Amino acid sequence: MKSSAMCRKKYGRDRVAQIITFGKLQARAVLRDVGRVLNMPFMQTDRICKLIPNNPANPVTLTEALETEPRLKELQKEDESVAALLEKALKLEGLYRHASTHAAGVVICDRPLQEVVPLYLDPRSDMPATQFNMKWVEPAGLVKFDFLGLKTLTVIERAVKFVAQRGIEVDVSAIPTDDKRTFEMLGEGAAVGVFQLESSGMRSTLRAMKPDTLEDIIALVSLYRPGPMENIPTYIDRKQGYQEPDYLHPLLEDVLKETYGVIIYQEQVMKIAQILSGYSLGEADLLRRAMGKKQKDEMDRQRIRFVEGAAANGVESAKASSIFDLVQKFAGYGFNKSHAAAYAYIAYQTAWLKANYPAEFLAASMSLDRANTDKLAVFLKDARNIEVEVAAPHVNQSLADFSVKDGAIVYALSAVKNVGAGAMAHIVDIRVEGGPFTDLIEFAERVDLKAVGRRALENLAKAGAFDGLCASRAQALSSADLLIRISAQSMEERSSDQGGLFALDSAPALAKPKLPDAEEWTPQLLLDQERAALGFYFSGHPLDDYDKELKRLNVVSYTEALERVKAGRAGFQMAGVIRTVRMRRSKTGKPFAWIELSDATGEFEVTAFSETLNAARDLMEPGALVLVSATAEDRGDGDVRFTCEGMRDLDIAAAAAATQLRISVNAEAALERIQKRLGGVMPADAGEGGKVIVAMRLPESGRDIEITLPGAVACTPTMRGALKNIEGVGDVELV
Repeated sequence: MKSSAMCRKKYGRDRVAQIITFGKLQARAVLRDVGRVLNMPFMQTDRICKLIPNNPANPVTLTEALETEPRLKELQKEDESVAALLEKALKLEGLYRHASTHAAGVVICDRPLQEVVPLYLDPRSDMPATQFNMKWVEPAGLVKFDFLGLKTLTVIERAVKFVAQRGIEVDVSAIPTDDKRTFEMLGEGAAVGVFQLESSGMRSTLRAMKPDTLEDIIALVSLYRPGPMENIPTYIDRKQGYQEPDYLHPLLEDVLKETYGVIIYQEQVMKIAQILSGYSLGEADLLRRAMGKKQKDEMDRQRIRFVEGAAANGVESAKASSIFDLVQKFAGYGFNKSHAAAYAYIAYQTAWLKANYPAEFLAASMSLDRANTDKLAVFLKDARNIEVEVAAPHVNQSLADFSVKDGAIVYALSAVKNVGAGAMAHIVDIRVEGGPFTDLIEFAERVDLKAVGRRALENLAKAGAFDGLCASRAQALSSADLLIRISAQSMEERSSDQGGLFALDSAPALAKPKLPDAEEWTPQLLLDQERAALGFYFSGHPLDDYDKELKRLNVVSYTEALERVKAGRAGFQMAGVIRTVRMRRSKTGKPFAWIELSDATGEFEVTAFSETLNAARDLMEPGALVLVSATAEDRGDGDVRFTCEGMRDLDIAAAAAATQLRISVNAEAALERIQKRLGGVMPADAGEGGKVIVAMRLPESGRDIEITLPGAVACTPTMRGALKNIEGVGDVELV
């Protein structure tokens, strides 16, 4: 940590240290470690681990998981290896696994630390850590400091630099705090990426509050915490004029006016004690501490002091005592306004940048989160919602990092999965030096692919970074070995000053190697490969090919569902791709899950309770296409909760709804490939699926014929896409 190094320089290397933490073997971790020692297959161990509900705030023990998860109990009874795994894991669970250091904690001492506490030195670090953890360093006599880095400040700095590329200089410390566009955006809940305000709950509160001053943001930052949250509706009702403010006493109006009579800040607690009961600043601070720590004996003494002081100011004892009770209630979770104001101002700065320079702000935000694909997917969706173009990653357009060009965000090469930032900077340097790449062979000649790596090359191909340099992404992917060989030979010749492989001036031009042929990917496969490389769907959505099937199944989109809920409808069919599944347990111990899905109109979450969860557990995997029977509850302020009443595989549901697959053929050569593609899909006597009809024109007679093939196939959009990709097939219809 840079700040820790500065402290060591100022106070002495022997007087500054980090604070140790101990990592424990929790349920999933102990299963993985024991499984590895027992040489169990990774996939088997992983499946068992996924049966343990993942709740970081309240970790589930193995014993609890065995009691509440019937499938885990079944595996323990049926499989000896699983029983042995669980037996050993139960004995080891809870033991310390490793030592680490606190993320932000640093201690500073007035003498060499080894005279006060034992020290631990990680061989990978040059700074020692105390062997006492956070709980014990202060009783040992040390002062603990938290050094927190705020990446939002870097986001602001980068956004300002992007804006400067347009010739506009922005001083974020001097922006107006009454910008209409900013508050309109916040009032709409469009706060994705805005510091402190981007959670779904915060955005819902913003829509209800309609903030129009910086003070509103300060109040919201302070209120949106466990405890004070119960006062948010009161604050909103009083701000909107639905309820009259209550200032408790005329003397306190000036103190409570800005928060509509709601006690929010610690400074207000202290000021109330000063004004009403004549406390000094020192006494008021002691009152604040006592209230915060709920020290009963001290509170009894303070009540007497408060009531007596208020009586001296002409306030009745009963009234003073009731005010003391209210102040005590709020002080228990009161927030420091000076701290909240600093955070709220940074929140406002980010909101101002987003409202006025959205492309630059989102590009800066994506730059800081380029390793977090979940966040990048959120930013991409938000950019498209506010009509900011995001250009796909491409070796001829992108930089290693995110950038802004002509008002559009250009996706970073280094944000593709499993590529190194240094390797992507190398590609960009070569392009800047010698101009855009004309084809894949020339790309391989100029770029040192040994430095780039095979995996990075393959992921660039999957992400579409070579689009236009060859026939298809499939061809780019299948050419990896050839390109690596060409690059190695070119680098070797360049190092020996022999010139380029195919650009010799003194010899006849050699024909460039031919790239291998590759069957073009189906639309579904292209999106799947894109998702594998980027972490999300970029150029389309898997449901795009399901339009007819979704209509046939009476499926409504996420945005349509929201509209229907407002109109009073509560149940419908929805479809989506599963993004994440978070397993939890109810207060009664029953398992349930929060399932995040996406469709072409947005992302939404459904809750599956124990019965539905057990019935559809096998379908609940990230990437799965599912049909959900959902009910919805409008909880107000734009917050809609969806509950899953049933779940089916979307392809199976689509196949059941379609009875016929009609293939129009333009060339006889396509017939053999159609036969291979259909072969083995579904046996003729399966009794399920639909008929296949091949329609074509006979070349000799010019007659149009239709042939019904024996057997049945799954009439799904996936099959349709695969057949349409065959050369010589004109169209494929699901009927």
